[in-house]
Amino acid sequence: MPQTSTAPPSSAPLSATELDAWRGMLQVHAKVTAALDAEMQAEHGFPASTYEVLMFLGNAPGHRLRMAEIADRVLLTRSGCTRLVDRLVKLGFVERSSTPEDGRGFFATLTPAGVEKLESARETHYRGVRSQFLAGLSVADQLVLADVWKRALASGD
Repeated sequence: MPQTSTAPPSSAPLSATELDAWRGMLQVHAKVTAALDAEMQAEHGFPASTYEVLMFLGNAPGHRLRMAEIADRVLLTRSGCTRLVDRLVKLGFVERSSTPEDGRGFFATLTPAGVEKLESARETHYRGVRSQFLAGLSVADQLVLADVWKRALASGD
């Protein structure tokens, strides 16, 4: 396990190594996300963000989440999430319902057609992640990256 170094003051300029690490993560994210988005558009007619909503709903108990939870998970504004879910409702993949305990909140629930679409899109997603990202990494690389991401996320808490 690599040792973390003593960090310079937060206002100090980034070193070449820090810049390489930061820019590399951004560049890989942008490249892989664009490729996954293009594959999802070509094969299913919607962007990767739509797949993400279907995936989160598919993994949720009862295939149902509050709208606020969806917005937080897919990193959309509340209004952006509402527009996306409205499109999924029109396509018949999601149903919206009010929450019984809170008249202001809404749930989104995956429909049977949504479950079917999720399953076909999931195959595209898995194939894309493997070909666009994982194919260039050994199992050891994947383990190291998984650890790095966990530590990076924990350091923000």
